[in-house]
Amino acid sequence: MEFLIVGKNMEVTPNLDQAVRDKLGKLDKFFSKDTVAHVTLSVDKDRHKIEVTIPIKGSIIRSEQVSNDMYVSIDLVEEVIERQVKKYKGKIIRKHQEGANLKREFIERADSFEETIRIVRHKTFDFKPMYPEDACVQMELLGHSFFVFINAETEQTAVVYKRKGGTYGLIEPEA
Repeated sequence: MEFLIVGKNMEVTPNLDQAVRDKLGKLDKFFSKDTVAHVTLSVDKDRHKIEVTIPIKGSIIRSEQVSNDMYVSIDLVEEVIERQVKKYKGKIIRKHQEGANLKREFIERADSFEETIRIVRHKTFDFKPMYPEDACVQMELLGHSFFVFINAETEQTAVVYKRKGGTYGLIEPEA
């Protein structure tokens, strides 16, 4: 596995470079040698962020982790990517696809740790048309990070969500 490590608003020190290679190097057991992991390290005040993107045939494995220490962020991102790779393996086997950038021995190994998606709760509720700003207020009142509603302007189902930094986003279907 190859690494393309860049710093954004910071210099990547040899120690940080080595820490990334050591920690993400544990993922070598999953990927072929020609797989490239794009790693971006950045610091903004006390937010130490690492973004890792690994393009794989027809998909992307990506994780972004933030903490108050870059080495903690590196540890967290490795755990998340390993979980994602294990999930991706199950999809390959179910679809009988070529293994893309994953090692053949990893794909063929029978593992008991494959995660399955389970829906553990089902809710129904009445949609009332509202404006996106009102949906944001309702979302805040409920303490949720997103809210599904009928947009009063377009009469379409839409979603408002809380973004990092205290801003909001709106997702609507194309017309």
